[in-house]
Amino acid sequence: MGAQDPLRTYHDKRDFGRTREPSGRTPAGGGEEPRFVVQIHDARRMHFDFRLQVGDVLRSWSVPKGPSDDPRDKRLAVPTEDHPLEYEEFEGVIPRGEYGGGTVIVWDRGTYEPLSHDRRGRPVDFAESLERGHATFRLKGSKLRGEYALTRFRDGDWLLVKAGHGARGRGTPDPRRARSVRTGRTLAQVAADES
Repeated sequence: MGAQDPLRTYHDKRDFGRTREPSGRTPAGGGEEPRFVVQIHDARRMHFDFRLQVGDVLRSWSVPKGPSDDPRDKRLAVPTEDHPLEYEEFEGVIPRGEYGGGTVIVWDRGTYEPLSHDRRGRPVDFAESLERGHATFRLKGSKLRGEYALTRFRDGDWLLVKAGHGARGRGTPDPRRARSVRTGRTLAQVAADES
């Protein structure tokens, strides 16, 4: 792997002889609209992983409290390493001792529409808008729908916020009771099925 490998950090952190996580060594087919996925990860600390397809990878953020559909909620989003596109489908148990060990479910997934623009209203490439530190997009998922924004602030962390004025959403689900959009299972059911 050369220095140009966007998944180098991802590969370096994992032993694919021990984990069933996708290696990302096989190119995944892309669709017309870029994809997103939100996974719940019961690791050392429970959190949500928010991932947006940007080019050939899933740009990823750990969102401790999870994304909210309530515009009043500002969620901390800590950037993590890029993941392969096929990670969108990953659900299972990462073995203890492996990076990020714990149970993962696919809480939501779908497509998104980039909405970033410059001060004159001209569209800005989505990857470039992330580099600049502010990106807006419309999620079209099974659970999350509507306009969201990611904004970088202190120390490289980000805020994930639902756009909207006066609208009140339901907030974020209880991760222990939440069900997978893929299989309908809870974290406990996935863990039991793989034990």
